[in-house]
Amino acid sequence: MESAKPSAPFPSSALQKVAAEAAARQRKEATHPEPHRRQLPLKVGTRASPLALVQTRAFLTLLTRFCPVLRDMGAFQEHQISTTGDQVQNRKLAEIGGKGLFAKEIHDALLDGRIDFAVHSLKDLETTLPPGLVLACTLKREDARDVLILGPGCGEPDPADPYAVLPEGALVGCASVRRQAQMLHVRPDLRFGLLRGNVQTRLDKLAARQCDATLLAYAGLRRLGMEDRADVILDPTIMVPAAGQGIVGVTVRESDVELRELLSAIEDYEARAVATAERALLAELDGSCRTPIGGYARLIPVVAGGAPELHLTGLVAREDGSFLLKRSISGAPADAARLGRDLGRSLRADSPADIFVEQK
Repeated sequence: MESAKPSAPFPSSALQKVAAEAAARQRKEATHPEPHRRQLPLKVGTRASPLALVQTRAFLTLLTRFCPVLRDMGAFQEHQISTTGDQVQNRKLAEIGGKGLFAKEIHDALLDGRIDFAVHSLKDLETTLPPGLVLACTLKREDARDVLILGPGCGEPDPADPYAVLPEGALVGCASVRRQAQMLHVRPDLRFGLLRGNVQTRLDKLAARQCDATLLAYAGLRRLGMEDRADVILDPTIMVPAAGQGIVGVTVRESDVELRELLSAIEDYEARAVATAERALLAELDGSCRTPIGGYARLIPVVAGGAPELHLTGLVAREDGSFLLKRSISGAPADAARLGRDLGRSLRADSPADIFVEQK
């Protein structure tokens, strides 16, 4: 698919302008410091996991590639922050506070000024950000598909039937109710056990035979240079990805107009459009961490060289796979938010009400 051309409100020349102004301020403040004026380096908040660090450093490389003077000035300083989601590995996310557990401490640091902006896997962000913060930038989407990683007891993959590779009653290590529900809907004989941690931790547990197979996001494997570990790549028509999967998002304070302008210059138009649709779908469904929800949007050229159309698929299910509803909608990328809301309302209207009730 040919990518749509970026249509960010600020051209890359904005980076040069912002950098030149920052350099001039830095020279001035060296001899005449102004009270309460933020000084370089700008502090970038991130989780400390290997994948989070790879994503953060790729973002900074992109930013400084557009404006080398920022790199030469040493304009950025990485700040690794431990989050609740990272600290507690032996319980499901829903049991320790639900949404946003990989972003809460980072956003606390952003709100109180300890960092200037934060880099996230978009699928880990709350649907509604804390007051005073905005999603300022989305970067080009990596492959959004999920993959199966197989242990030694599994068979040979069959592209026509990807789950047939798992033996009867296989134990799948998984922390995602979205993945679990979709697999159980097709293979109710499968068993699921909690498996959390970073990519290498999960692979190590699989190698130690704590489970027969596990699932990961292909985007993470690719970013870590470990795509060869993917045994079965699951098409989105078989396993609907999580909303925002494969997209890196950057949050800043709403009042920080200068940084918002800087980040707008590297915004990926296509990533923003699909992320807007997927997050609007998620917001309309307003599910808990116990609600299996999938959302996957992509831009499809209607005719060669013509304007693209946004195609959004949404999914709602029960955790045990006994109910699964999947629908799609299409429209103009400019209507991404409306398309997400409309599809979300449609899915909610035809799903059992108990699916959306937060359990105690």
